[in-house]
This record gives sequence, C-alpha cells and structure tokens, in this order.
Amino acid sequence: MDLGLKDRVYVLTGASRGLGHAAARELVADGARVVISGRDEKTAAAAAARLGGGAVGVGADNADPASAERLIDTARERFGRFDGILISVGGPPAGSTAEIGEEQWRAAFESVFLGAVRLARAAAAELSEGGVIGFVLSGSVHEPIPGLTVSNGLRPGLAGFAKSLSVELGPRGIRVVGLLPGRIDTDRVRELDALSGDPEQVRAGHSARIPLRRYGSPEEFGRCAAFLLSPAASYLTGLMLPVDGGARHGF
Repeated sequence: MDLGLKDRVYVLTGASRGLGHAAARELVADGARVVISGRDEKTAAAAAARLGGGAVGVGADNADPASAERLIDTARERFGRFDGILISVGGPPAGSTAEIGEEQWRAAFESVFLGAVRLARAAAAELSEGGVIGFVLSGSVHEPIPGLTVSNGLRPGLAGFAKSLSVELGPRGIRVVGLLPGRIDTDRVRELDALSGDPEQVRAGHSARIPLRRYGSPEEFGRCAAFLLSPAASYLTGLMLPVDGGARHGF
C-alpha cells in the first residue's frame, strides 16, 4: 500500500535515537523528508546523516521556547514545506514519589509537558488541511508503570491535551494522534530493566505478560508511526494507539 509519504516533510523531536529515530527511518524509507532534533547538535547531525539526503539534524531542546519555530523554519527552508510533527519527549527520571524532588518535577514539566504543548501549538498555527500532529507517549497513559512516577503523572495529561487539540483542529482538517509504546527494545527500556540488577529476569517477566511473548522492535514501532502520520491514515484522529504486543488487553 502506498502511504502517500513521497516528498512530504515532517519534524520529529527527540529523534537522534530511540523511537523517534525509528519513526524517522521509516518515513524516509517511504519517500518522506524529515527534520530531526536532539539536544546535541553533533549527535542530531550524525543521526540525520545515517538517514541519508532526505534528513537534516538540528540541535534543539524541547524545553527551549524557541525550538518550535526554529524546527518548522528549518523544514520550510531546507525542503520547502511542512506537513506534520512527531513530538517525542524522552524519558523523565525514574524514581518513586519520595525520591523525586520538586526541582526534578519542575524540570520534567518544562521539558516533557510544556515543551510538547509549545511544539504542538506552534505546529497547529503553521499546518494546513491534511497536516498532522503526533505524540510519542507511553502505556502509562492508561496504567502507571512502577518506578516511573514522573512519567505516570505527566503523560496522561499530554494525552488529554492531544485529544482536546484533535477536537479543536478537526474542522481545519488537521489530525492529532498519539502512540503508546509498551516494552519496545530501545536503549531507554534496557536501562529501565537494568535498574533491578537482573535485567534478564525482568525482561522475561515482562515478556510473559505480553500476549505476543516478546518485546517489540524499534522498526515495528516506526512503521506504526509512519502510517499514523501518513495520508493513508486520513480518517484517524484523536486516538491513542497502543504499540505493545497486546499488553493493554490486561487492563
């Protein structure tokens, strides 16, 4: 199936590695062009180079109010158009309620929540009919993940914001979607598994509770993201898609 991605241009934040980079790779493979961002300019540029000529890397922090305009301007300057954005906000610090201090909460809110809201609002102001705003969130939107108190607090709020935005932007023909990754085999998930001191046991335990009995691959997540961002998904908006091997069935 042709997803209709050829020559469309997307901004993907936090995409120098992990799930954002996996989505960028699938978009480029289907003919789209991308602007990817990461906090470090050199890392973002190197990640874009791995994707080929259809990508450009920009050093940008989601917490910086100037990042949104800079990324959208780069898309238009380098590729002549702007069709959508995938906002990946990264993982806030792990820890329980007692372990996370107020300053950590404030920093995470600025980057994870308010930064994503700024990016979405800036994109909404610049997109026309057929545009799309996507959020990479987490299964914690539906069910808290032990040890990730900050994520459990902020990501459901972003999901609510995304759903509200989908209603507001629907009459303009702009879609808003979210992806809720479960246990996808990224560096971030491996780091979380290692916190227990026995990552293999943790992985086996999680896998046993997933109907497909395994972690997902970044490529599998990337293909889901590429579809939701594409014109092929033109009648999908306001949804939060679990990408979790069926784990959501248990809730």
